[in-house]
Amino acid sequence: MGPMPAKSRTYQPQKVRAALAAQSEALRVAVHGLTAEQLELPTRLGAWRVRELLAHLGLALGHLPAAVDGPEPDGPALSLAGYAELSGTMGAAVDARVAEHAATGFAGPPAEVAAAFDRTLDTVRAVLDRPAAPGPEQRIAIPGGRSMALTDYLVTRLVEAVVHADDLADALGADAFPHDRQALAAVTRMLADAFADRAPGGAVELRVPPYAVVQAVPGPKHTRGTPPNVVETDPLTWIRLATGRADWAAAVDAAVVSASGERSDLRTYLPVLG
Repeated sequence: MGPMPAKSRTYQPQKVRAALAAQSEALRVAVHGLTAEQLELPTRLGAWRVRELLAHLGLALGHLPAAVDGPEPDGPALSLAGYAELSGTMGAAVDARVAEHAATGFAGPPAEVAAAFDRTLDTVRAVLDRPAAPGPEQRIAIPGGRSMALTDYLVTRLVEAVVHADDLADALGADAFPHDRQALAAVTRMLADAFADRAPGGAVELRVPPYAVVQAVPGPKHTRGTPPNVVETDPLTWIRLATGRADWAAAVDAAVVSASGERSDLRTYLPVLG
């Protein structure tokens, strides 16, 4: 019998909504401060400039209102771990949609780009500010013909908002983006859980203080005392590793990751989100 998968974490709907609203507003402030020169800066995302990055954020967040107001889909809902696995297959489709979107609403001067971003965030906030509906949680359709529980889908939008805010900070040469704390916490936990689902086991304890601790990787399971294999890092470094923004060996060499034990090399399992 193989290792058991990690137990699914649940997220409180109101906390997730508040975190996404706060993270979105922080992004709005950043976008309103961009200059024409900054919109043309390259990013660490291949051929995307800051323009394309913002166009992608507009698409990623802007799907929410239509999905919430659309018909509720049939069939089983995709889990967050399932979404993490599926994300690696979406690259080509995302690039095509971003190129088209960037050439329309995000092609003009800074004021027009900010206005286009505002229109998207205003519709998102209108959804987030609605009172929660009574009864079972709504399921919504997501691209690719799948469905998700609304709160789980909002967690994936937090991932988009946090990860791409970090991409924006990197492009602008900033040390870090002023993330909402609850947004950073939820994204850290979601990616730690996705890692544990990808590498089920109990041989390694991954610690990302103050937000997450998971056990993963096949091998002898730790039961008491100090685990023989421990990986510890900070939330932003973990997010960058889990999404392919940072290299494992470079992070260990720079001492932003502490890895002890013969099974503590996690590069085989990274990134967990494509």
